[in-house]
Amino acid sequence: MTTAKKNNPTQVSAQLPNQLRIGLVSVSDRASSGVYEDQGIPALRDWFTAALTSPWEMETRLIPDEQAAIEQALIELVDVFHCDLVLTTGGTGPARRDVTPEATRAVATKEMPGFGEQMRQISLKFVPTAILSRQITVIRETADHAALIMNLPGQPKSIKETLEGLKDADGKQLIAGIFAAVPYCIDLMGGPYIETDDNVCKAFRPKSAIRANTSIV
Repeated sequence: MTTAKKNNPTQVSAQLPNQLRIGLVSVSDRASSGVYEDQGIPALRDWFTAALTSPWEMETRLIPDEQAAIEQALIELVDVFHCDLVLTTGGTGPARRDVTPEATRAVATKEMPGFGEQMRQISLKFVPTAILSRQITVIRETADHAALIMNLPGQPKSIKETLEGLKDADGKQLIAGIFAAVPYCIDLMGGPYIETDDNVCKAFRPKSAIRANTSIV
């Protein structure tokens, strides 16, 4: 598994066959200015390390709550680094500085409203203020590439619950997390084939879309 971090947009590594490239963007005025340590990117890195069994690498950004900066980061990650999946954390509430959904929508070619609906359904199991979240998911397409861009919560616990869903004490799935649908979505977009650890998050595909194990050890 590859989890290399690269921050120079002029140095894009060669992507291995079937290797997923993930962009992680943490949006926070205070974290980006060093007031406190960012928690979103480490939480996402840890989750993908546990969840993915097929090869992947990541590119990260820590930026303030400024729409132009968010748009620039998303465009660069998709158009320059050719990320297949981009996840943002933070900036999705009703506060005046919360502009992540607006920036995400501005760079989109398609919206995928089901993801945002499911994120709020999961969070509503815990807090009534989940209805204040404005998280969205979109697709950005270029002439030769497409990427799924998803807004996630900012808290590590909420990120985990949103991605893998809710389970009972025996590990039985009670509510599906949003990531269960991501691998097949990326299949349909022409991206790499993603395989997961079923104990963390079982990817759902129609039987006709399931391939023999392609993981690289």
